[in-house]
Amino acid sequence: MNVALGGTFDPIHDGHRVLFERAFELGDVTVGLTSDELAPRTRHEDRWVRPFDERKRDLEAELEPLAEQYGRRFEVRELTEPTGIATEPEFDALVVSPETRDGGERINDIRTERGHDPLRIEVVEHLAAEDGDRISSTRIVRGEIDEHGNLTPEREGRGTARPE
Repeated sequence: MNVALGGTFDPIHDGHRVLFERAFELGDVTVGLTSDELAPRTRHEDRWVRPFDERKRDLEAELEPLAEQYGRRFEVRELTEPTGIATEPEFDALVVSPETRDGGERINDIRTERGHDPLRIEVVEHLAAEDGDRISSTRIVRGEIDEHGNLTPEREGRGTARPE
């Protein structure tokens, strides 16, 4: 099975890792990583996002051991449109989080219009942080939690502006 998923992945956290694991359980994985231009448009909150090359490097380092563990292949491709790579005919499944389920349905509508089979949509639930709220990159960037969801009240976030 050819599995797609997409995101900004900045920074990568345990919630992302659950998505990656589910994708590799299903098959070979192609991750659409938002371009520098698209990343700010897909954020729920305005904040600085690290450059594509840095995010890609970290993502590949995260995916390599999982691919090896599951005996799968993976590829990271640049996303320039929100519907991204998943509208391409070679994919069988799409791994999403609850808030991107609607995007998955939109992708299936596009696929149907193009004469492609709809994707199997796998929804992976959020992971809760130590305080019961969900783990998110935004919370990590703010300095509220670490990548594992542990509270970090003593840590300052990186803020919304690009560093000098």
